[in-house]
Amino acid sequence: MSKPVKAAVLSAGSWGTAFGIVLADAGCEVTLWARRPEVADAINSTRTNPDYFPGVELPQGMRATTDPAQAMAGADFTVLSVPSQTLRANLAEWTPMLAPGTVLVSLMKGVELGTAMRMSEVIEDVAKVGQDRIAVVTGPNLAREIAARMPAAAVVACTDESVAQRLQSACHTPYFRPYTETDVVGCELGGAVKNVIGLAVGIADGMGLGDNAKGSLITRGLAETARLGVALGADPLTFAGLAGLGDLVATCSSPLSRNHTFGTNLGKGMTLQETIAVTKQTAEGVKSCESVLDLARRHGVDMPITETVVGIVHEGKPPVVALKELMSRSAKSERR
Repeated sequence: MSKPVKAAVLSAGSWGTAFGIVLADAGCEVTLWARRPEVADAINSTRTNPDYFPGVELPQGMRATTDPAQAMAGADFTVLSVPSQTLRANLAEWTPMLAPGTVLVSLMKGVELGTAMRMSEVIEDVAKVGQDRIAVVTGPNLAREIAARMPAAAVVACTDESVAQRLQSACHTPYFRPYTETDVVGCELGGAVKNVIGLAVGIADGMGLGDNAKGSLITRGLAETARLGVALGADPLTFAGLAGLGDLVATCSSPLSRNHTFGTNLGKGMTLQETIAVTKQTAEGVKSCESVLDLARRHGVDMPITETVVGIVHEGKPPVVALKELMSRSAKSERR
């Protein structure tokens, strides 16, 4: 009888906890690392994470600890689920504790400020591991629905397909259906840019601009994502799949989306600081919009929606002014 797969999930936030549930339901032994002792204690004593999923019973195969070394000991998969802009500092601390041969799994959807690195690139840079030991999980995966065991599909991506297949097996449940992919670049960009487009659609909804505007932003946002992806060597077909269109639609249409909700508040007239104050969890697009635009400019890629979001979020441009500028851009072919 083969030994169970061991997984360390480094953070007990919403998506870390939800993916830990998936792994445990698939038969893995899961240890969640929680920064706060009261969260770890609650998980171990009540089988719930009251801060994020009150009332959701956690699997028996899941436990929690505040000791990252204990969480990572012997882990076949080390799952990273921290805010993207904190990954480098956290991973620098954790790298000496990594189990030999562990596969590092990124749940994060962002681009690092300053370096314009994707999350897998940050992992490779800090942990000094090869791409064959770095995997990405992405797709239309709203954490609250996953925790409730509602049906969902995802992509598990790694440049080594056999590693992607191992992770696929480790997180395949009756309600969570993972597909494998080797286009890590495309999968990561789809996840990062959709947060920015989610902000844009949220702003439009907050302004009451209607469904035509929403459909246009989603479609042209996908075009922006694909242009950037192709410039970086991604397969354009990736953006028609779960990591591209699937994730984008879920983010732009669900009230559970942090980025959409953040954008909606901005569109209703709240200031950036007011919106941050009422947002309990990280909306990755708020910071990543700047790094995505930086990445695009480094590669000569035009991303007008992303540029508009940066103008509203970080430059204080009124949404009505930004909308007028976006709509008055020179006419062009849809294919460009």
